[in-house]
Amino acid sequence: MIVVTGATGNVGRHVVERLLAVGESVRALTRDPAGARLPARAEVVGGDLTRPRTVEPALKGASALFLFAAPGTAGPVLRAAGEQGVRRVVLLSSSAVTYDTEGSDNAIVAYHREIERETEESGLEWTLLRPCGFSVNTLRWAPRIRAGNVVRGPYARAEMALIHERDIADVATRVLLTDGHVGARYVLTGPEPLTQAEQVRRIGEAVGRPVRYEEVPPDVAREEMIRDGIPAEFAEMTLRFQAGLIGVPTEISPAVEEITGRPARTFDQWAAERAADFR
Repeated sequence: MIVVTGATGNVGRHVVERLLAVGESVRALTRDPAGARLPARAEVVGGDLTRPRTVEPALKGASALFLFAAPGTAGPVLRAAGEQGVRRVVLLSSSAVTYDTEGSDNAIVAYHREIERETEESGLEWTLLRPCGFSVNTLRWAPRIRAGNVVRGPYARAEMALIHERDIADVATRVLLTDGHVGARYVLTGPEPLTQAEQVRRIGEAVGRPVRYEEVPPDVAREEMIRDGIPAEFAEMTLRFQAGLIGVPTEISPAVEEITGRPARTFDQWAAERAADFR
C-alpha cells in the first residue's frame, strides 16, 4: 500500500494514476473525498496534513508515502509514518532550494528547505524531488488568452525549463517502487529553457493564433497582482524571483530521462494537451 498526499493536486493525481496503472495499491489522501474524482480502484480517504491525527489512519499498513506538505505539517506526518511502519518517503520539494540568484532567499524557499530537513531527519528511506517551474502554472494566463491575444506581465526574458506534471509523477512512481534512490536529491526540469515571452508564443501556436507577451514595469505588475487578490508580500516575492531568472543560464537536468528511460516531455506537448483551456 502506498499513500499519496495531495492526491487531487497537479502532481498527486497523476501519481495515483501511474501507481494504479502498474498494479499498485493506492490510498489517496484528500480533504474532500466526495469531490476527489479519482480512479475507482484508488482507496480515497479523508485527511488533512494540518491536523496530523486525521492522517494517521491512512498510514496504517502502508509501506511508502508520497508527501507534498504545507509549511509546518511535514514533521508530525513523518513521525506518524514512522510509528505506523512506513519505510519509504518521496518528498515533492522545489528546485528553488538550490538557487542562489537575487530574490531566491524568500519564505517559500525557506519552507521547502525546512521540510527537506525534516524528511532527511525522519529515519525513513527518503528521496527528494526538486522540480523547477511547472508547465501547468502557465494556466494563470488562460483568462487573458481566452479574452485576447496579449498577456501583460513583468520580465519577459525570465527563463525556466518548465516541466510537465506527468513527468514529475512518472519519476515519483519509479522512485517509490524501485531501489537505488534512497538519499538522492533529484532536480527535475523540462528539456529546454524558455522565456516567459516564448512560453506565451508557444501557447498561441497550440491554440492556433498569435499571442504575445507585453512586458510591463514591475511596479505596474505588482499593482495588477494585488488587484487580482495576490497578497502584497507574495507579489513582491514573485517579482524578485522572476528578476533573478534573467540572464542566468538554465541548467537542464537529465534526471527525468535517466529515471524513467525516456526524454522529458516538451512544453509544446503540454500546450497541445491543454490547448482547450486557452481557447
